[in-house]
Amino acid sequence: MNIYKLKYTDKETAIADLIAKNVIDEDGNYQQGIHAVVEIGLITIDEVVIDGYHYDVMSEEEIEFENKIEVNNPKHTFAGY
Repeated sequence: MNIYKLKYTDKETAIADLIAKNVIDEDGNYQQGIHAVVEIGLITIDEVVIDGYHYDVMSEEEIEFENKIEVNNPKHTFAGY
């Protein structure tokens, strides 16, 4: 299973990229091999909004994302992964 933590400039850019990469369709339905798409959105820590709009994706297949991020203290995790 492949887990991706993604950072975009805004929600519209995120959705367009997820559609282009065949993660979701235009109605937001998961495409084959996609197990989860979680909209994290804006992240706030100590009343400070962290730059970017965030999504987590769980996929059977490897997907080339240019906007993957490494997270030390994730706000969301997939159980068992």
